[in-house]
Amino acid sequence: MRGLKIIFWTLWRVWFYVLMTIPILLMFPFLVLSIVTESGYPYFFKMARIWAKFILFGMGFYYKIDKNQELESNKSYMIVANHTSMVDIMLMLATIKNPFVFVGKKELSKIPLFGFFYKRTCILVDRNCSKSKMGVFNRAQKRINQGLSICIFPEGGVPEDESVLLDTFKDGAFRLAIEHKIPIVPITFADNKKRFSYTFFSGSPGFMRVKIHSHIETLGKTGENRKEMREEVRDIIYSQLEEFERTGDQNKFAF
Repeated sequence: MRGLKIIFWTLWRVWFYVLMTIPILLMFPFLVLSIVTESGYPYFFKMARIWAKFILFGMGFYYKIDKNQELESNKSYMIVANHTSMVDIMLMLATIKNPFVFVGKKELSKIPLFGFFYKRTCILVDRNCSKSKMGVFNRAQKRINQGLSICIFPEGGVPEDESVLLDTFKDGAFRLAIEHKIPIVPITFADNKKRFSYTFFSGSPGFMRVKIHSHIETLGKTGENRKEMREEVRDIIYSQLEEFERTGDQNKFAF
């Protein structure tokens, strides 16, 4: 039985990268045209959402979104969520309709084909370079001025220890939100680690739960409130993760 699981997991992981590639190849000319100018980003974003949903469907993932509050159109937000899986990117794109830009680590730009568009549409950060981190603020301001939202995974990466429910949060997302006076939208992903973690021989098709929490306003806040807001958002997501743990993932396909 173990041998069959290993064969399934190996083929399934390869299939994931095949699914990543197919829609990019099919939409390639339109994707390139949409990134020629920054004004074309909303069109790129629509195609990115198609790409994300194609992958989720093809992997056998189905999701349910529970919303405490809707996002308004033509308004910028700081979107933050827990980070446990590569499919966090796809599920975020499927979840949020408002065009947003990811702030992400530059290492992902090395992925063939995907990386070509990633480095041209996302705000890349080298976490080992303080100058790179400072540049994020200027690029984020430019995107916000264009009416876009920003998405950051404030843990700064996926915890190596998969037993960690939620890692500590870094300040960057909250500094940006306060400086640019945009609301923070906390989001909790419940099942991504179980469905498709970074452990190669693991995961399965199945159910993925998403909770969009009430927005947290930053008007009237200053840099002195940064840590307070950071911990408030972390507590919201952590409490929801504990609630999800209690209720179970309702998955019928898990191995």
